[in-house]
Amino acid sequence: MAAKKKKSKRKPSAAFMKPMNPSAALAEVVGSKAIPRTEVTKKLWQYIKRKGLQDKKNRRNINADAALKAVFGGKGTVNMFEMTKLVSKHLK
Repeated sequence: MAAKKKKSKRKPSAAFMKPMNPSAALAEVVGSKAIPRTEVTKKLWQYIKRKGLQDKKNRRNINADAALKAVFGGKGTVNMFEMTKLVSKHLK
């Protein structure tokens, strides 16, 4: 019988865990502290859920309010995959 291989736990990429500074527009939504990308995404989703901005029919779309429109480059509706691309422009 072959020895069972131990499953190694996936380590998060160091690039994702590096604290980033949000732009002024993004800071209105997630706060102004330097935080990792993973936390930015978490806080964005908390904001979207709290304000009820997720589209009712197509759950992949986010309907932006005034604060999110500034982050999304003036777009009223973006899908969740486009959201991460647009948000990355606001991180330094």
